[in-house]
Amino acid sequence: MRAAAMMLGVIGGLMALMVGFFSYGFIELSSRSAAFAETFGAIENAEMIRIASLISPLLAIAGGAMAMARALWGGVLLLIAGGLMLYAFGLGIFTIFPIGFCFTAGLLALAARRPDVPKAHF
Repeated sequence: MRAAAMMLGVIGGLMALMVGFFSYGFIELSSRSAAFAETFGAIENAEMIRIASLISPLLAIAGGAMAMARALWGGVLLLIAGGLMLYAFGLGIFTIFPIGFCFTAGLLALAARRPDVPKAHF
């Protein structure tokens, strides 16, 4: 389960990175060009999208990388990343897979059976 959580988390983080690049670029273009903003509409929560474009891919990739060694911490980071993406970007055609991968990886990491730190039996 930990290996699946790691792979899904890293892939979801890389996909979130692409969504973040596009979203940040779209906001910058609409803030600098009035004609572009009139044509495609204004963004209501631009600062939240900018923050989520930076933070959510970092949390997803870090959570996926931590899933093998520290499954609890990695799972929590992956669930936070998925929730942040869902809140900031919404559920759409380009965000459904990164959000789904992060949530699935987070649940798999939390469901890992063996403990994170080996315990002495004596």
